Amino acid sequence: MNGTNTIELTDAQFEDQVLKAEGIIIVDFWAPWCGPCVTMAPALESFAEANKGEVKVYKLNVDDNPKTAEKHSIRSIPTVIFFKDGEAVDVTVAAMSRQSLQQKLENIVNG
Repeated sequence: MNGTNTIELTDAQFEDQVLKAEGIIIVDFWAPWCGPCVTMAPALESFAEANKGEVKVYKLNVDDNPKTAEKHSIRSIPTVIFFKDGEAVDVTVAAMSRQSLQQKLENIVNG
């Protein structure tokens, strides 16, 4: 379920790619059986393409990567977490539109 602009992430990669990374990282916690997750995928892909070079957008399948999901208290999906310099700065538990993702990013960038 990967797009060309979103990157599949695993438990093993999470710390280095997200928690130790500088800048803004967006992680979509999802599963292939989750209807809202699948519905949101094109919006996330479009957002990732529009912001290429400014942010990294990852998808973490919670079924395949339960340790990271548990560590971040993911109880419902989709959950989208915005990280800035390794710290979670925004958590949304719901499918998001491209516009909603963009607004969250602008709020974080403009602080």
